[in-house]
Amino acid sequence: MYLNTIQSAYGSRAKRKRVGRGIGSTLGKTCGRGHKGQKSRSGGSTKVGFEGGQMPLQRRLPKLGFTSRVKKYSAEVTLYEVGSLDSELVDLSSLVASNLVPAFTKKVKIIKSGEISKAITVKGLNVTAGAKTSIEAAGGKVEV
Repeated sequence: MYLNTIQSAYGSRAKRKRVGRGIGSTLGKTCGRGHKGQKSRSGGSTKVGFEGGQMPLQRRLPKLGFTSRVKKYSAEVTLYEVGSLDSELVDLSSLVASNLVPAFTKKVKIIKSGEISKAITVKGLNVTAGAKTSIEAAGGKVEV
């Protein structure tokens, strides 16, 4: 076999339609498009989802879902994660420095998940009621 003898298998490539070549070709005059109507015209195509003037499916169905703009700038941290920090003062900058929250975070809430054993001071963060009691039980305090 040589490169100049390679051919594709018979029937794998459809022959090109040569339209407008007379009655005998079966693609003469109207060129296989039938008579009149939108599809017979050049450029006569509709946009995706068009249903002939009927209200399209994507407009009949209700919108679903919601993306919160606040969510991007807020984060949650568990008691266990806060307890694993080295510093005694826990604030936004210490959480960002320890990579517990992303750098662009503006609001952080500490939630009660896990236990805390050492006394820490939480400053300028939101704290759930359960987390607050756990922090105070361990000898720490929460400053708003």
